[in-house]
Amino acid sequence: MTAQIIDGKAFAQQLRHRIADHVERLKTEHGLTPGLAVVIVGEDPASQVYVNSKSKQTKEVGMNSFKYELPKDTGEAELLNLIDELNERDDVNGILVQLPVPDHIDADKIIKRISPAKDVDCFTPENVGRLAIGLPGPVSCTPLGSLMLLRDQLGKLEGMNAVIIGRSNLVGKPMSQLLLRDNCTVTVAHSRTKDLPGLCRTADIIVAAVGRPEMIKGDWIKPGATVIDVGINRVDAPEKGEGKTKLVGDVEYAEAAKVAGAITPVPGGVGPMTIACLLANTITTTCLANDLTPPSDLTA
Repeated sequence: MTAQIIDGKAFAQQLRHRIADHVERLKTEHGLTPGLAVVIVGEDPASQVYVNSKSKQTKEVGMNSFKYELPKDTGEAELLNLIDELNERDDVNGILVQLPVPDHIDADKIIKRISPAKDVDCFTPENVGRLAIGLPGPVSCTPLGSLMLLRDQLGKLEGMNAVIIGRSNLVGKPMSQLLLRDNCTVTVAHSRTKDLPGLCRTADIIVAAVGRPEMIKGDWIKPGATVIDVGINRVDAPEKGEGKTKLVGDVEYAEAAKVAGAITPVPGGVGPMTIACLLANTITTTCLANDLTPPSDLTA
């Protein structure tokens, strides 16, 4: 048995096409052009690449893209003032501050300053609470992308046993809320869970988001289970040459793929979905701000 590969790159491309259609509809039917503002402080190379990719994809789907590149010595007050300005602008429907920010800036204070109505990363306490009690609004991008891939692969998730490995605010906790909404039986596991391999073997769905390279072994997987690997870990790859590295997930892919029914690769699985879902969330916040119902194919 060889697992079906869940192609997140192809799905994200389809999702962006749907988003572009929704953007065009908002323009023609309501005179609205969604706008996404991305703020980056400092010159972290990985963050720069990510921000440039977000800006490019925002424009490709027909949205307005506003990019603010601030020097690393930007003061906290200056950044807060910029967020205040963006909160007030009608042409900005989503605000994202690229993390990490320099050490002299309190990231928590920055996140809380973003208007919940424009918080497309779903980091503000209000939006975390709205997700927990099932109110409409943006949903954390990586969990939303993971949910879309699961629904596409499995159809209805009702009644399935789901084990989430990792309890972060970014992935594990919101993922548990989304799967509960879809009527899964959900267990959130972590590094102190007793007999983690045994627990994983009970799962119809495994979401690995623990941040440890290849921690989840092939013999932890129930035959036929669906595995969503959220992990992105850079490890040494001496087989490629001296000093070379490669990306691996939290799941030992080669072994797990022999047992699972379907699995996301790393790279090319969940990763491409994150930016696409950021754009989907910008559609959601635009609709909610204008008393319109967000498109059901872009929401949880």
